[in-house]
Amino acid sequence: MTTDLNTLLTALYVKIDDEIGGTRCMGRPPMLSDSELVCLAVAQALLGYHSESRWLRYANKHLTGMFPYLPQRAGYNKRLRSTLGLVKRMIRELAMDSDFWFDNLWITDSTPVPCGMSRPTVQRSNLAGWAGYGYCASHSRFFWGLRLYLVCTPTGMPIMWALANPKIGEREVLAAMLEVDADLVADREGIVLISDKGFASKPFEKALAGQGIELLRPSRKRERQRYGEPVLKKVRQLIESVNDTLKGQLDLEQHGARTIEGVAVRVAQRVLALAAAIWHNNKTGATVSRSLIAYDH
Repeated sequence: MTTDLNTLLTALYVKIDDEIGGTRCMGRPPMLSDSELVCLAVAQALLGYHSESRWLRYANKHLTGMFPYLPQRAGYNKRLRSTLGLVKRMIRELAMDSDFWFDNLWITDSTPVPCGMSRPTVQRSNLAGWAGYGYCASHSRFFWGLRLYLVCTPTGMPIMWALANPKIGEREVLAAMLEVDADLVADREGIVLISDKGFASKPFEKALAGQGIELLRPSRKRERQRYGEPVLKKVRQLIESVNDTLKGQLDLEQHGARTIEGVAVRVAQRVLALAAAIWHNNKTGATVSRSLIAYDH
């Protein structure tokens, strides 16, 4: 099978249509179906178009064979925000339809999602009350925005994800994510969760153990070497590379959203693009599961 953007979008369209098939709203059906809309959003993320206006101009010139009807920018933005639930659902469905869903080794980390770069933006933004100031230790910088928390397999397939104010503790956010997906955790045995030092806490580890999750993390200062620590460094690089894919190839920090709904759907759009590429690579037997090279041009 040829591995390129067209085959990925075709396979994704069929998958989405199978999942939501038979559902129709009252009145005239839209000229751009929800399945087409989600595929269009995934293509935008993979091709690296930050501006929706520039993206629609490009799609009108090059993608009319796949998308006969394209809305105006305002209509596209409104429709995209309204499909947030479907985008989140498809991230989970693609993960479940891959071989990586049964992997009980999970890796977790958080990464900044800046939403403003100036004081006037912070004062006037509609994200006030949701976003906040935080510090990114890996880049030694402060930022104003949200944090993306990701739980994924070593191949990068997203299992859980969430956006949170950077002032909220990492352990608190992860505990809430695991509580929301308690059924998913309960259905698995022997989950091993790898994290960094930020998740260190004896009560937190005890709570995870109660859910059947073993936490592996590097030891902190003045703490004796923990079990399995010598191999953690290489494994920890996997989640760093996943974050680098989201930021470097899928332009996570260039989302351009100014409302909480806009940030949520544009982050979900990029997580779905990552999941779709991994899912399609798995189905086609690609050598590297997380490679986006075949789809980004």
